[in-house]
Amino acid sequence: MPDRGGGPTGPRMRVGRPSRRVRTLLMTLGVLAVLGMAFTMFAGFWTDWLWYRSVNYSSVFTTTLWTKIGLFFVFGLLMSLAVGLNIWLAHRLRPPLSAMSVEQQSLDRYRMGIAPYKTWLLLGITSLVGLIAGASAAGQWRTWLMWVNGVSFGQKDPQFHLDVSFFAFDLPWYRFLLGFGFAATILSLIAAALTHYLYGGLRVTSPGARATAAATGHLSVLLGVFVALKAVAYWLDRYGLAVKSSDFKATDNWTGLRYVDANAYLPAKTILFCIAVICALLFFATLWRRTWQLPVIGFGLMVLSAILIGGLYPAIVQKFQVQPNEQAKEAPYVAKNLKATREAYGIDGTQVTEYSGTSTTKDKTQLRDDVDATASIRVLDPNIVSPTYQQLQQMRKYYAFPTNLDVDRYNVDGTDQDTVIGLRELNLAGVDKQNWINNHFRYTHGYGVVAAKGTTADAEGRPVFTESNLPSEGDLGTYQQRIYYGEKTTTYSIVGGPQKEIDYSDDNGEKTTSYTGKSGVNLSSPVNRAAYAVAFGEPQILYSGAIGDGSRILYNRTPKERVEAVAPWLTIDGDAYPAVVDGKIQWIVDAYTTTNGYPYASRTTLGDTTADSLTATNDNRAVVAQQNQVNYIRNSVKATVDAYTGDVKLYQWDTEDPVLKTWMKAFPGTVEPKTAISDALMAHLRYPQDLFKVQRELLTRYHVKDATTFLSGSEVWQVPDDPSNKSGDAVPPYYLSMKMPDQKAQAFSLTTTFTPNGRDNLSAFMAVDSEAGAPGYGKIRILKLPTSTTVDGPKQVQSQFNSEQDIAESIRLLKGGDSDIEYGNLLTVPLDGGLLYVEPVYVRGGGLKYPLLKKVLVTYGGNTAFEDTLDEALNKVFGAESTAPPKDEGGDTTTPPSSTNPTVQEALDDAQKAFTAGQEALKKGDWEAYGKAQKDLEAALKRAEEAQNEADKSGGTASSSPSPSSSPTSSPSSGSSPSPSSSPSG
Repeated sequence: MPDRGGGPTGPRMRVGRPSRRVRTLLMTLGVLAVLGMAFTMFAGFWTDWLWYRSVNYSSVFTTTLWTKIGLFFVFGLLMSLAVGLNIWLAHRLRPPLSAMSVEQQSLDRYRMGIAPYKTWLLLGITSLVGLIAGASAAGQWRTWLMWVNGVSFGQKDPQFHLDVSFFAFDLPWYRFLLGFGFAATILSLIAAALTHYLYGGLRVTSPGARATAAATGHLSVLLGVFVALKAVAYWLDRYGLAVKSSDFKATDNWTGLRYVDANAYLPAKTILFCIAVICALLFFATLWRRTWQLPVIGFGLMVLSAILIGGLYPAIVQKFQVQPNEQAKEAPYVAKNLKATREAYGIDGTQVTEYSGTSTTKDKTQLRDDVDATASIRVLDPNIVSPTYQQLQQMRKYYAFPTNLDVDRYNVDGTDQDTVIGLRELNLAGVDKQNWINNHFRYTHGYGVVAAKGTTADAEGRPVFTESNLPSEGDLGTYQQRIYYGEKTTTYSIVGGPQKEIDYSDDNGEKTTSYTGKSGVNLSSPVNRAAYAVAFGEPQILYSGAIGDGSRILYNRTPKERVEAVAPWLTIDGDAYPAVVDGKIQWIVDAYTTTNGYPYASRTTLGDTTADSLTATNDNRAVVAQQNQVNYIRNSVKATVDAYTGDVKLYQWDTEDPVLKTWMKAFPGTVEPKTAISDALMAHLRYPQDLFKVQRELLTRYHVKDATTFLSGSEVWQVPDDPSNKSGDAVPPYYLSMKMPDQKAQAFSLTTTFTPNGRDNLSAFMAVDSEAGAPGYGKIRILKLPTSTTVDGPKQVQSQFNSEQDIAESIRLLKGGDSDIEYGNLLTVPLDGGLLYVEPVYVRGGGLKYPLLKKVLVTYGGNTAFEDTLDEALNKVFGAESTAPPKDEGGDTTTPPSSTNPTVQEALDDAQKAFTAGQEALKKGDWEAYGKAQKDLEAALKRAEEAQNEADKSGGTASSSPSPSSSPTSSPSSGSSPSPSSSPSG
């Protein structure tokens, strides 16, 4: 039409179509966006491959990858074919169009609209359902690998007499296949019904038949397949009863058949299976009869049967047969659950012994020497003294210790010694100048081990370090001290290139180093650099001049992360701990194999049963299995991570575990045999805490073997709350070298206590031999106290400590000024029929920012002591001194001298007087007098030291040093902080 607007004349402008330049730009941007997304996906894949190759576990990556790819394509294609075939078949069976009804005239517009795109629409629908199904199937790679590689347990369930492997490995895969079949059938049914409706095979409002014969036959077959799958589901449900969870007798997650399951549900499932098979045949018969009447009647009967036989009948049996005589009816099934649960959690060999709880020796003085023989009582609490390590041994702000230290044992001069150990790890928060170079190139690692004797403290209440200073030196000898992999090392570092790293600092300034290990991924390739720049979201990796020949990127640096990555089928213990082994710092990580399908064994949630007062304040200690709940667990693998090279080693620990054998078949060559564990490493392996916590939780109920007692609930215990704090969380288990009543010598043990359900008195004490390689390793012993007598539990003992007037007054004085009191681990030791409780008391006082051991609480047989040292407290409780050879402040036995240098003795006498005067002043709250006494004490000890040195030079006789019982206790408000560079070894 002519232009009637009166506007400017000339060539008409094109509207709505962009110019060629704009189209080119948009096309270029689109291509770049696609390439960017593609490279982002490639970067994730490529960096994963490079990392697995760098730790020599590329087979784990490839096996997992190809398994996922295979499942994705197989089940994706099956779903696509199922849905696509039924859409195609429904379209092919469409009726010829005749006189059109209003309904069909409305649908005709849609038919005409999609006609040119039918092929593309079919491909789009089938591709979408295939992608969804394939992605879901790829997530089942563990289920597939366990099914295809499953080995026999060598044990049969008590109901169906099938090997346990059927329930653990086979049944989960069959359930997945069944679920996939249901999904494919339902989607096919929906797609076919919509296609038939669109093309007139199904009619809603049109006159005449509602469905053509072809549509009827097609949909009937699909409904028959659905009902046939339901029959299979009923059959599998029979076996599922053996691993079905339910709440029973206040027991959460009870697993296995009960009376109503075996006598109502099991026959009901069999009957419903038969009905479903008949109903499916009736649906298939419509191919010949072309009528819905019989299939619909059959389907209605199946639904009614499911309600009556599968629901109402079991409820009647429970109400009128079980409830009137529950104990007699349920006892046989409870016995099966008891046996299976104890086997599944490795507690079937638990030794339960009656224990009186009261001493049988009237003369308590005889017991004083027995204490030293019974236990090496640890007064250094690894969960309290981390700030002390931090203050005394941090050395530089960019180092830090973990919140909770670890307890290990080291052989010193032929004697095993309980040791509290921690690593001086990298702490980037302490770096003064935060920037990319400092955080990732210069400050890359921690340095050195710090260790102290667990059974003693020095005169000031500080740890007696056996390994200290920077670089560390002491009893551990020579070892690689640089720590590139640790619990606090959570960021990446780039090492080995042109940029030097800060090694450590001393009086002569900073020392630098370059990483020489082969760990990490080489960044010399531009492709690698680009991939990591994208994967880490850090473009400087691509162009930074600090990266050059030899540069390697280190990441996934915590021990837990590394073991989880190379063995994704393991569940990792929450507490990795370090040890010096063969000149290297090795992180030792306990790992578990679990399953959710052990018949009759009750389930537990690892995250809940392993929680205690330590996990509440330390998220790194949390334990989560691949399944939300498990009912079988084994500490089947011991793993190590080298703190310098990052090398990960997996060792087979439980050689009989069928779950581990299955995974070793799936990932051959990843787990080394138990014989590969060196003697040096074996000396530091121990029983894992989290397995122990799971077992103790189960043993609160499953320590009984009699079904009647279990049903009555009269012997239910509980793990007490931690009495040393107000968190309300369970008390953690404690490592302790001790001797149980039936043992001849001390053994490194993991211990805990139980109280009756809802009460605070003690009901039992539990210990497990924790020394790997020892004949008794893993043996669980429980000392069961009589229910007729009341023995104080941990909470009551703590309350008794706090309520005694003399103790309360002493604590009030210790809290003078701005001091704080911290209670350490409350240790329990069985002794001569009674129970000895020991609790260290720490003080943070005055200007000190760290706790010092100032007092020790001890109670036994109703006698309580609150003294400066453990020896003093034991002497007071038992009314006698130990006749064992005396120990120096480091805890080492010394030989008493034949004579004493007079000058030294005079100085020691003066020191003792000053110490006594100081204690009297402390009780009176006279801080001025106390300060004077402390100065006199310091001067006297200095004179004694000088006199001793002179005597040694002149060949004089060595004198005895002050015994621990006379060690002075400094005031929290007046004590001065020692220099971090000093070694407070006493």
